[in-house]
Amino acid sequence: MITDRYSDKRYDVEDYSSIDTDILEHIPFEYAGSASDITYETSEFTSVCPWTGLPDFGKLVIRYRPSNRLVELKSLKYYLTSFRSVGILQEHAVNQVLNDLVALLKPESMTIEAFFNDRGGLSTQVKASYHNS
Repeated sequence: MITDRYSDKRYDVEDYSSIDTDILEHIPFEYAGSASDITYETSEFTSVCPWTGLPDFGKLVIRYRPSNRLVELKSLKYYLTSFRSVGILQEHAVNQVLNDLVALLKPESMTIEAFFNDRGGLSTQVKASYHNS
């Protein structure tokens, strides 16, 4: 007899309060108004499925045009790492990063794009943007 021994299997997940926005820092951008575009990429972004606790892995691309602030990179790395055990939908994770960085930096514009690895034969790409009007 075949049984579904995985039907009640679930890994513990942390909630959104584990996302460490307090670690984020900004530094002055000395070339405000220069129309500089900045891109940061990591292929090591992880979070977990809120229902199963199984990990989601993806490439995260952060593009922005600063006004007068840059994100301090070490703080950004710690912030992104804080998603590691958070149960969050892929689409929500991208928007969460966008909202947190816009609140910190107040950029002229910002786009967060994520390319999540296949899960169940489906890959997910999410793009969220902010434009200061």
